Amino acid sequence: MSYAKVHSAQAFLLKPYIVDVEADLSRGLNSFSIVGLGDKAVDEAKDRISAAVKNSGFESPKSKNHKVVISLAPAEVRKEGSGLDVAIALSYLKASGDIIFDAEDKIFLGELSLDGRLRPIKGVLAFVREAKNKGFKEIFLPLENAKEATLIDGVEIYGVRALSEIINHIMRESDINQKLKPEKRKAIKDFGEIILDLADIKGQETAKRALEIAAAGGHNIALYGPPGTGKTMLAKALSGILPPLSFDEVLEVTEIHSMAGSLDGNLVTERPFRSPHHTASHVAIIGGGSNPKPGEVTLAHKGVLFLDEFPEFENKAIEALREPLEERVVSVSRAKGTVKFPAHFILIAAMNPCPCGNFGIKGKPCTCSPMQIERYKKKISGPIIDRIDIWTEVSRVDHEKLTQKAEKSESLPARARIIRARNIQDLRFKKTGRKINTNSEMSARDITTVLNISDEVKDLLNKSARALDLSARSYHKIIKLARTIADLDSSDEISPNHILEAISYRPKTSKY
Repeated sequence: MSYAKVHSAQAFLLKPYIVDVEADLSRGLNSFSIVGLGDKAVDEAKDRISAAVKNSGFESPKSKNHKVVISLAPAEVRKEGSGLDVAIALSYLKASGDIIFDAEDKIFLGELSLDGRLRPIKGVLAFVREAKNKGFKEIFLPLENAKEATLIDGVEIYGVRALSEIINHIMRESDINQKLKPEKRKAIKDFGEIILDLADIKGQETAKRALEIAAAGGHNIALYGPPGTGKTMLAKALSGILPPLSFDEVLEVTEIHSMAGSLDGNLVTERPFRSPHHTASHVAIIGGGSNPKPGEVTLAHKGVLFLDEFPEFENKAIEALREPLEERVVSVSRAKGTVKFPAHFILIAAMNPCPCGNFGIKGKPCTCSPMQIERYKKKISGPIIDRIDIWTEVSRVDHEKLTQKAEKSESLPARARIIRARNIQDLRFKKTGRKINTNSEMSARDITTVLNISDEVKDLLNKSARALDLSARSYHKIIKLARTIADLDSSDEISPNHILEAISYRPKTSKY
């Protein structure tokens, strides 16, 4: 009897790591055990592997009179899912002497079906990246995951349909046809189809302007007004004016969705747009759980998080947005460790003036009591209000405008202006060596060291701050917003008009 070791990969708290799959065969009563802190899916691999090995032309582990022990190292880290099946099967076959091959620089990933075919798994992109960093040269994985894996260069990717294909290849009996070339590192120029053009939204010119500013500088925005005025349409239209993801961003976003299991087999080449229902739990929005998983704020990374009926969300979930809105990460602490999930997104919060939506609307009586209205407004605390850069009212539109035909696209020229403004910001921050891309990411120190603000603008800003009793965060927020407005105007300096427009997007205290 003998011993063998092959390599695979797993994830713990969204962090990939290499798993050494060891097999030891010894004489004794027939048994097949897997040790190394595996979950139920790992334990059930014994039956899947036995059937897959038999249907691939070899004798099943359960039909021989020997004791099989599979060890998954490191043993102290919990193993989840079925992605270790292929590695376990190959380690057994190598230990039993049925196959002979060098496993030193190879990684094997995939779930096995009973007939020996490979099923796709989640987290492949992260596993391939970790394998490359650890010096592995060849990755064998399900064909459905292969396109995702080719985003990482420097390793050979083999898309495989069945266990027998891997065995024939590593035994030098035949080559796998699906050896894939890595994707070239380039900007993704395919914006995707503009499903909802700004021109399709009648009126709301102020809100459209605010949306353009938010997209240009990565600013969070709140849309408030009565029901049926176009808040949801405005939020959906934002996807059509955002710049495309860079190759590095495609890699980052695809990896997150792959680890979360929300990837449909294709790369994420468009900015995510997440719109959870207001009944979603705190864990669903922020992330967490007994085995921490990413929430909507992480799945919206590099994209848009749209929270319709914002005050109707759990108060705990609303308050938990403070960290991602400020730090652009979410920290989840559990007994087994602390993990930081990325959460860099543009928040669009939509809300009504009151629970029934008719408060202050002529001709529509409000059915809410004063206490209900006050409670509704208090759901959005001061710190959350302070972290939303732009507040704009979406009022009712004249009925005559609703049937007017849009003559030309408004999203295409808006997108061109936004890309130009983003390029200005990229150049500005590259000169300073700061690893940020948009004005909304600037710190208080960046404002004083990166931006040149004239004495005239400082004087106007300070007078306005005293009159409005602005907090330090609101003060800096107005400067960042004004800088974005200036970038849209291709202006080198912030003018008083830019400051005044930025101030106009302050929340109206009578409403929010």
